[in-house]
Amino acid sequence: MTSRRQFNSGLLALAAAGLPTLGQAQQAAPKEFKIGWQKGSAIMVLAKHNQVFEKRLKALGVDSVKWVEFQFGPPLLEGLGVGAVDIGAVGDTPPIFAQVAGAKVAYVATTPSSLSAILVPKDSPIKTVADLKGKRVAFGRGSSAHALTVRALAHVGLSPKDIEPVYLSPADATAAFNGGRVDAWSVWDPYFAIAQQRYNARVLIDTTAPHLASYSYYLANRDAAQKYPAVLSAVLEEIGKLIVWAGDNRKELAEFYAKETGVELESTLLAFQRAPYAWSTVTDAHIRSQRELAASFYELGIVPKKVDPKEILWKATAL
Repeated sequence: MTSRRQFNSGLLALAAAGLPTLGQAQQAAPKEFKIGWQKGSAIMVLAKHNQVFEKRLKALGVDSVKWVEFQFGPPLLEGLGVGAVDIGAVGDTPPIFAQVAGAKVAYVATTPSSLSAILVPKDSPIKTVADLKGKRVAFGRGSSAHALTVRALAHVGLSPKDIEPVYLSPADATAAFNGGRVDAWSVWDPYFAIAQQRYNARVLIDTTAPHLASYSYYLANRDAAQKYPAVLSAVLEEIGKLIVWAGDNRKELAEFYAKETGVELESTLLAFQRAPYAWSTVTDAHIRSQRELAASFYELGIVPKKVDPKEILWKATAL
């Protein structure tokens, strides 16, 4: 796990990049800082409940923090790109689509993705990823589950053209999966854990497979990041602290999250016990991974042009 000390060393790059650190003179803070969040992100749910950002940013001159909820990554990044929110966390795929669309976003930090899987009903005749050929597979278009599906298919010599993709949000995919309207469902925790515990879903393959490993990213609105780097750095520092705490207090976090969201404690415990709680700045290795994903999506015709993720890397996060 990346320690708080390791992440804080990355923040030292702020000074090297010629940007203000938290102890230096800074530009006037915005009157309001806007957080994009998803209920699936326990870290953001915890931060919201405890008013972590409100307390930290008040000292920097921010009068209020606004929380804007999204169900999954692509809509969040749409909001981020137009300035409706200033920061948000998503999987590896939404940033590719956002950059292709010309959204004003920037990579600012990274964390390993929560466990994801391609699921099938318990009694499904589908036994391997190769058996998905010709089948209806549900996932959110432009979500991390989209990339998971593409990578899993490619590993067995298939492409998205070999399946019938059904683009659904997690809530809609839950109903479709349980109603037998799709053959398989690609999704992340805690939806993955809920499907296992509540609906007896069977795992076809999950992201513990080395070829499916991925990262999630915190992105910021580019204009906000450039104008208020010290405020953004303060938010990132608080997120880092919460992630370190979460890794050391999984049961307590699960109990809090279950109570706060109404998700069954059994499913929450399963998801949080296997979650990889780590945290770092965005490195060249992460950029290479995102570049490969972007190239794959372009070659498959999923996105209309090539993009280089390094072009939207917030320079203050460079190691």
